[in-house]
Order: sequence, then structure tokens, then C-alpha cells
Amino acid sequence: MTLDEKLAQLNACWMRDLLTDGRLDADKLRQRCRAGIGQITRPAGSSALLPDALAEAANQIQRFLVEETRLGIPAILHEECCAGAMVRQGTTFPQPIGLASTFQPDLIAEMSAAIRSQLRAIGVRQGLAPVLDLARDPRWGRFEETFGEDPLLVARCGVAYVRGLQGDDLRDGVMATGKHFIGHSASQGGLNCAPALLGRRELFEAYLLPFQAAIQAAGLASIMNAYPELDGEVVAASRRLLTDLLREALGFDGLVVSDYEAIMMIHTYHFAAENLRRAAVLAVQAGLDIELPTTCCYGDLLRQALEAGEVDMATIDQAVSRNLQKKFELGLFEHPYVEAERAATTFADPRHRELAQRIARQSLVLLKNDGLLPLPRTLHSLAVIGPNAHNARNLLGDYTYPAHLEDQFPAETAEELTRIPTVLDGIRALAAPGTQVRYARGCDNLEPSTDGFAEAIRAAEQADAVILVLGDRSGLTPRCTSGETRDSASLRLPGPQEALAEAILATGKPVALVLVTGRPYDLSRIEPRVQAILQAWLPGEAGGLAIAEALFGEVNPGGKLPVTFPRSVGQLPIFYNHKPSASRSNWHGDYMDESVRPLYPFGHGLSYTYFGYSDLVISPAQVTRGEQVDISLEVCNSGERAGDEVVQLYVRDEYASLPRPVKELKGFARLTVAPGERRRVTFHLPADALAFYDADLRLTLEPGRVQVMVGSSSEDIRLTGAFEIVGEGPMPVSRRVWDCPVSVA
Repeated sequence: MTLDEKLAQLNACWMRDLLTDGRLDADKLRQRCRAGIGQITRPAGSSALLPDALAEAANQIQRFLVEETRLGIPAILHEECCAGAMVRQGTTFPQPIGLASTFQPDLIAEMSAAIRSQLRAIGVRQGLAPVLDLARDPRWGRFEETFGEDPLLVARCGVAYVRGLQGDDLRDGVMATGKHFIGHSASQGGLNCAPALLGRRELFEAYLLPFQAAIQAAGLASIMNAYPELDGEVVAASRRLLTDLLREALGFDGLVVSDYEAIMMIHTYHFAAENLRRAAVLAVQAGLDIELPTTCCYGDLLRQALEAGEVDMATIDQAVSRNLQKKFELGLFEHPYVEAERAATTFADPRHRELAQRIARQSLVLLKNDGLLPLPRTLHSLAVIGPNAHNARNLLGDYTYPAHLEDQFPAETAEELTRIPTVLDGIRALAAPGTQVRYARGCDNLEPSTDGFAEAIRAAEQADAVILVLGDRSGLTPRCTSGETRDSASLRLPGPQEALAEAILATGKPVALVLVTGRPYDLSRIEPRVQAILQAWLPGEAGGLAIAEALFGEVNPGGKLPVTFPRSVGQLPIFYNHKPSASRSNWHGDYMDESVRPLYPFGHGLSYTYFGYSDLVISPAQVTRGEQVDISLEVCNSGERAGDEVVQLYVRDEYASLPRPVKELKGFARLTVAPGERRRVTFHLPADALAFYDADLRLTLEPGRVQVMVGSSSEDIRLTGAFEIVGEGPMPVSRRVWDCPVSVA
């Protein structure tokens, strides 16, 4: 390969830069990719092309590269896909924070397999998901893109996503991209790209686990770097993190792609390189194999650095080799083209829409219910109020086509929204014929105007009950309230929404609050006064109907919180699996002006029925390294409705050489239980799952007593017991264990 051809493989090109008047321009393609190209950036997410046109454009690009460049190396086309393929007519699923609320990893794998089929239909072979960051600070705007705060839950969800997207063989799959390695979500002040302040032990114990699991259990093919600096090192420029830790310690052997513009940010944002050429050298030496989204640093600047002796050819060759290796594994050399005529049919597959509805239903979390829900069929009138009550756009997360591209392609994104029913649409469809449904928007999500309050108050006063639908508008622009770059300082509901809630509550009418949000908010001023709260997160295209079904009891909510709900922003960070000395102030426990307890704990979620727990059996009483303890119990539905319960297994290592968390989730199982039915759940817990990193960061299992806690949430513990780990002192464990098989009878 010539140097031009090598450098071409380390670079990418925006699809939009290859278009003229919305169509692929052969002259631009020839000029930009004459020596080849590593990747094409967002063919769908930077254009208004429909699936069939995207597939044909992908074939044209590959045909040029294969037939008209000297080496004939095809490109990898990549796209965003955290909640569905970011494509016109693509299926939009719940945001990952909602996916995690299902506590159903198999459902996530089913979703990502559907995403795989849509992406492959348009020639895309790399998806920029899943996000494997831990979400412990809801001020951070990208909170919605995560699977929550618990390392094991994030790991299980991430592994499922990767397996579904990549499939059993990459030749038939789409390369998943775990992000953001590492520490992105731990940013100072909850601000996007701010320094991550993490100790090395916390990094190993908590933040690395999802990446370890995805690499070792699912064969994760690609990693994207985190933007921030971690412990003073810019991740994109750190060989210690991207090579020593990621490749040598964790065993990753795939492709490391730069987050968009992360290499230039070494110079422009972090001021850790005096110019862009130096940034390129630092990044390629650190282990960043390709620059995304387009060529800036890895083109002429890297060539100049090579000629000046600032980087050696072996480093360039290694990065080129990794890019080519993935193209071979994807089968692109043998099969670079797609059947363009089948793309539209793939996107129209009704099974994808049905899956989106099934996941949306299972993602709903009933936080509070004083008996208002499910709504009685005898209501004469119902008021549906709020900025998210009749807004299809606000059901969607930040990396969805309508949310992400509404400014670039307003007509096309508006057309996408016409097929998405709103919450109001769902309520009107399900309400009894004799129920009059009144609607008032009340206010905007962010704009301060209260001009709509009077209409909303009148609607409430004329109704038997009120459905108040508040929350976020997710996206990346200043008028959005959640999503990348949309960080929150107060965690108060954005704009005048809290004032609207107080005005509606002042009418004295019973209120069910529906939260369509990307993060937990401070509800302390309104939570005590509403009769019910349904947390819907950002539930995707089927969310409006799913919310209505839950309100009327057509669906029994069974989701659980994958995060802790704070009472106020001053409690942050707050998470359930803290150390013994955390979440309390010595001597008095609480803050001077606030409780240290959360508003709602991790794992919390109510139902329209009640589940009883009994008959805990732990066997054997003693285990050692490599063995397994069975923890068995019975769950009974003592109500009159069928429902789903998520049985949660927590443990505590009572005394260890280093402080251990007060609780750690080690297993969970979501099961459907009919009225009066009893089901037996058995967790087959490997003893090695109790291993932790010792003072020298060696994975170690220590003898001692382990408390067992089984319950309906991290605080609603129904059964307790214990077993003992035995052995002659600390025992080394070769690799972390994140899976706990469960059998249900």
C-alpha cells in the first residue's frame, strides 16, 4: 500500500459531503475517495434519503471503491442506533434508560437484532452503540442514552445489545461500538466533556465492568473513546488507557474509533497538544485506529508528522491493519453490495413496530399510585394537560432521526412524526365512549410563557381527573432539555412545568403525573400532592399508546427503576450500591436541610397487583472459589390481576479487607404471574461473582459471611439470609463474573 492508501483507511467522510441536491455525486466521490476510504459517516443520519435510495447509494460507493480504486478496498458505513436505526422510516424504540427499566436483556437483544436487519438493508455495517457508561449523575444530558447506574445491569444490557447487533458471525452482523471508554458519564458538574474525577479503584470496580463483559462475553468488535480527561489524561491521547488498559488488561482486540472530533479536541478543547499535528501523533500512538467523522488530523497532518519522524510507520501500519481486519471479518471483500430492492420491505416489516410497542409497554415504571390508576371507565370527563401530552416529537430520544435532524431536514422529520401517535391520541382511542376528553397544552417544555395556564386550569376544573404529561424535549439544540450537551444544574422540571403542575394541583382534582423524560427530576414539590406517577422515560414511537394502555389498565406496569431518584440535586451523586460510610453524615445521618434517602430507590416500581415473597432457601451454606450457591424463593401474586414482577437478588460482603458496598445487585428475573399463581425462582450464583479488586488491584475472593437480600427493589427487601465463602485466605480469581443464571418454575 502507498502512504496515501494507508492514510485513507484511517479516515472517514461524511455522506453529506458526497451529495449534490440530495443525490450521490460521482465527481465528489471520485475526488474525496480516490485512494480509498476507511468509513462513510452517517449515510442516513446526514441525509434525507429513504431506505431504498440509501441502499442504492451504498452500492454506488462500494462499486466505485471496489472497481475504480487501485486496491479495491470497500468502506465501512456507520450509523447511530442507540434506540433504533437513525434512518428515515426506521423503527424508533425506547431510549436505553427505558430499555434498562424492562430488566429484560433478552428483549434488548431482540431489539438490536431488528436494528441489525434495518442497518444491513442499507449497507451499514457499524452501529455507534451501545452506551456502556454508568449513569450516576442525572445532571448529565446523555443520561437518557445509558442503561442506568448499576454495573451489573449495564453489563447485562450491553452484552445483550452487542449480541443482537453483531449476531453469531460478523459476516451476517453489524459491528457494535461500545462507548464511551472510559469515564465519560462521571464528568465534573454533570457537564458534557468535563474532566472525569474517578479513582482507579472505582474505575476498575464499577465503570470497567460493562466494557469487560461486552468484550469477553459478547466479542465486542469496536470501542469509541470518551471525550473527557480522566485523572488528568485526555482519553483520546492516552496510551495507558487505550492500549495498556483496554487492549492488554481487558483483552480487547477490535477497532478503536475516535468519537467525533475527539482528536482535534486534544488541541482545541483540552489544550494538551500545541497543534493539530501533535494531536494526531498523540492519538495514533495512544491507539485510536480511525478518525471520525471526517478527515482533519489523520490526513496531511499525520503525513507531515511521519515525514518529520514524530511517528513511525509501524504505528500507522498497525492502525491500518486493524481497520482492514474488521473489513475482512465483516465479509465486505466478498460481499460489498446489498440488495437495494429489498430495503423498503425490510423497513416496513410490521414485526419491528410490534416489538417497539412490546418494549414500550414493559419499560413503564409506576412510581406512585394512591388508587387513581388504573382509570375507571365510569369517568364522565378527563383532562389531558401538558407540553408532552400531544407531541410525538417529545416521545423520542436524542439520537433518533426526527430529534437529531429536525433543523437540517424539517419537512422530512415532520413527515416521520405523522405516523407516531401521541399520549392524547392513545387516551382518546381507549377512553370509554361516554368520557369527554379535554386537552390543553398549558406551556412549552422550556419557554417561560405561562399564557396557556388559564386554558389548562379550565380544562382541569371541568374534569373528573387530570392526566398531566410533563417532561423533556430531547435533542442537541438549545431548545432541547435533555440529550447530548443538554445538561441540567437544578434537576427542576424545565421551563414553567413545575408552576403548571402547581396550578393544576390547586384545582383540587385528582392528578396522575406522566413523566416523559430523559433523566430523573426533582419532584419534591409536587410528588406528595399527586395521586399517581408513571415514569415513561422517552418511550419511542409506540410510547403514546403504551402510556394510555397503562393508564387505563390495559397494560399492568411492571418496569423497575434502573437508577436512583434523588430528592434534590444537592444529594448527587446518589446511588444504591454505595460504601458503608456514604449516604449519611456522621453523626446525625441526614443533611441539615434534607434527608439522605432517595425519593425513589433503584429497582423500585409498583404494579396494579401485589406480589408476596416466601420460603427462602440457600444451599449450600458454604462455598468456595469456582463453586455455586443456589438461592431459591417463592413469589405469589395475591392480587386480582396478572402482572410482572422483577425479583432482585442483592448481596453484601459483611467484612472485607477493603470496604464493600452495602448492597450489590447480583441477579434479577422478570416473570409474569397470574392471579393466585405461585412461582419458584432460583438464582444460581457463582461464588466468583463476589470477587473484588484488592489493594493491589488483583481480582480476589475473600473468605467471610455474605448477606443475601431478595426483594422488589433495593430498599423493599422481602427475604434475607446468608451463606459463607470458605478458603485458606484470599483466593485469586482469573476473570470477573457478571452472569447469574436463573431458573423459574
